[in-house]
Amino acid sequence: MGYGLHAVAPRREQNDTARCITTEVIAIANFVAMSLGEPPLWVVYSPLLPLFLLLFSGLYLLALPYATSWRRGQRTGGQE
Repeated sequence: MGYGLHAVAPRREQNDTARCITTEVIAIANFVAMSLGEPPLWVVYSPLLPLFLLLFSGLYLLALPYATSWRRGQRTGGQE
């Protein structure tokens, strides 16, 4: 209860959901642009920014429980 993860998690999940929807909309627009002809490079590479944001936020969320338990273990280890 005192770690603050539960207070941050809903907002972070909303951000991840918004990034995911943005990535999918950009990818669909990319396919539409490709079907109409040769799109400019900025259209082709536009899905990469939201994808990298999703990657980094996912890696952060993956490492968060390990970092929390590691910090907790270090604090109790120094007090013994």
